[in-house]
Amino acid sequence: MMPAPDILVSEVGPRDGLQSVRQTMPTAAKLAWIRALAATGLREIEVASFVPAALLPQMADAEAVVADASSIAGLTVLALAPNLKGVQRAVGAGVHKVTLPVSASRSHSLSNLNKTPEEAVAEVRRVCEWREELRADAAFGVEVGISTAFGCTMQGAVDEDFVMRLAEQLALAGVDAVGLSDTTGYASPTQVRRMFKRLREALGDKAGAAHLHNTRGQGLANVVAALDAGVTTFDASQGGLGGCPYAPGATGNIVTEDLVFLLESMGLRTGIDIQRLIEARALIADGLPGEPLYGHVPDAGLPRGFVYADGRAP
Repeated sequence: MMPAPDILVSEVGPRDGLQSVRQTMPTAAKLAWIRALAATGLREIEVASFVPAALLPQMADAEAVVADASSIAGLTVLALAPNLKGVQRAVGAGVHKVTLPVSASRSHSLSNLNKTPEEAVAEVRRVCEWREELRADAAFGVEVGISTAFGCTMQGAVDEDFVMRLAEQLALAGVDAVGLSDTTGYASPTQVRRMFKRLREALGDKAGAAHLHNTRGQGLANVVAALDAGVTTFDASQGGLGGCPYAPGATGNIVTEDLVFLLESMGLRTGIDIQRLIEARALIADGLPGEPLYGHVPDAGLPRGFVYADGRAP
């Protein structure tokens, strides 16, 4: 048996990536892409958003996508849902975890959810209370990534103390993990290190993932800073797809291929095959013709003599 990876890379391209591009990837292409991603060794994939199709037509096939993805052995299937109704749809479709959006920026929260941050926390509490009412074999995970935790294109600076108060309220509401999201690419390594250290001090084992963007070219530097602060789960999107349709200028999720190479080159095991990741990009090109894809490793290839942290050769 292979040793457990040191770092969990959570792929968000099929959700965060696809909902942020104008084209709609055909369902069959999505299913093929998700299966190709799972075959690389990725153990967790966020595959859909359970929102009204009128708002995000790219996610209109969420039930079908979750049903297929949840049949993949060893894969943890995530979906985003903005409220209890969406969570109930997601759970009915077969997800293993749901992520709920809560924003630290009032402007972004109203734009994204039509709720204040406090109202969003109350909705999360409703979800956790509903989960408590279910029988044990119907249990599912509940996670929150606090959006715009490092700054907002609409509001500007976001108070770090307020971010931490939100995190504590969410932990008390019953979520399993609370992460921090650099939705608009404002974060610096110093800020990332400081805030994730504070998050861990406040929440202990409930301190969750880092969701980072490369909007201003600091994505991987921020990954290293988060590692210094003890983060062990990172969201990333293949080809750098994604952003946020309700936050102007929120482009550029960190590229999964580049993240995995960074981690492995630092001696941190991910269990992911980079070459297979690069090959899976062809499925995006087929499903989203002409859509720009990013990443240094896919362009340059693996360096001569590269060995994975667990000793595997490419």
